[in-house]
Amino acid sequence: MDRFLLQASTYASSIDGLILLIGVLVGFWFLLAEGLFFWLIWRFRARPGEKSQYLTGKEKHVKRWITIPHALVLLCDVFIIIGSVRVWYDVKQQLPEPDSTIRVIGQQWVWSFQHPGPDNVLDTDDDIYTANDLHVEIDKTYHYKLESRDVLHDFSVPVFRLKQDAIPGRSITGWFRPTVAGDFDIQCAEICGIGHGIMAARIHIEDANTHAQWISAASAATTP
Repeated sequence: MDRFLLQASTYASSIDGLILLIGVLVGFWFLLAEGLFFWLIWRFRARPGEKSQYLTGKEKHVKRWITIPHALVLLCDVFIIIGSVRVWYDVKQQLPEPDSTIRVIGQQWVWSFQHPGPDNVLDTDDDIYTANDLHVEIDKTYHYKLESRDVLHDFSVPVFRLKQDAIPGRSITGWFRPTVAGDFDIQCAEICGIGHGIMAARIHIEDANTHAQWISAASAATTP
């Protein structure tokens, strides 16, 4: 349960907060509406000797049971829209300057990762390539270039609250900044074929010394 709730990126708490806001507002109105519904059923239940009242729905004292809650629900929608736009802008639109850039490639049914080598520049001769293992440094801002070689995939890192479709023929730029060291799941969250269920990888969030050692060892292993 701790891993499920863990927030391991700078924007994870913002996304969780938005989900909580929606859950509280929608849950409040759901419980209120259902409670009122069953109370009305009980209050105006059939009774011996009482004739039921016919209502057209145009009576003012009846219409206010619709118009007032409707206005309050719309007010709650405004809060949800403002919160959603703010989170969307921070996560999807406002890209901070990166400390490093990686490439993420989805294909049936493996995640391939291209890390910059010791020069920290992507697409040079010392790049490091891995399958199903992504290595990043804690408290560093990363841009990722997300691509697909075949069908729709979805790059999902639950502890980051990161979820982005990988679309064939496109390179999509996103970002994240890890805040918790450890090894965590990477998933494909888009049904992409018979092997979709086994398309899993791991992200290794390392401190500066451990990450530098990994880069040095991986570079030495790939040098002819």
